[in-house]
Amino acid sequence: MPSTVVHVAFAGLLGVALLGDEFDTRAILFVMGCSALLDLDTLIGVVVPGTHRAALHNVWIVLVPAAALLWDGAIREESIVRKRWGASAPRVAWVTVAALLFAHILFDAFFNGVNLFWPLHDRFYDLSGTLLVTDQRGLVQTFIELDPGGVAESTARGTTETTHYRTGFDPTRDEPTTGVERIFPVAATGERFVLTLAGFAAVLVRIAEDRRSN
Repeated sequence: MPSTVVHVAFAGLLGVALLGDEFDTRAILFVMGCSALLDLDTLIGVVVPGTHRAALHNVWIVLVPAAALLWDGAIREESIVRKRWGASAPRVAWVTVAALLFAHILFDAFFNGVNLFWPLHDRFYDLSGTLLVTDQRGLVQTFIELDPGGVAESTARGTTETTHYRTGFDPTRDEPTTGVERIFPVAATGERFVLTLAGFAAVLVRIAEDRRSN
């Protein structure tokens, strides 16, 4: 699974791309830090088994703040966010929401799955797959697989009661941990290592440019 380091680097890339004129060190660190916070459900899962990739990896973590920001910016006569935290705050907030969605929740959903609608609907959805074009089958996707009864079991998997994602903090479930290797991944594949390097490099370059311009 993508590590917290990879999520943070990906969020940094999105922040560099989307913050625009509102970019500064505090803003980009806020975007990256919020993305890292979602992995706290690794620790929640130790106390409440099964809630890793559920408690803080669901769509409500994004939809609720997005709805609040939309109400604050488009419906209220005066924005609370802008008044409280300044003119740049709404853009920073929206970029943070985008980073939570793309750099973390969907990133994990397309890599071994997350419990997208927990706690209203307790089911892990694994959207791992491929998208390709062939000369015989045309456009082929395996992200969401269906069977006559609906979503196939290869996509809609177990519940919080039956699903466990191994982590360094919680390597096994309902089993002794004595002698079990605790692995804390940084970048488990070459692609994610390159993404991590690119993300942190882009952030550092942009911070240096911002400081020179000021």
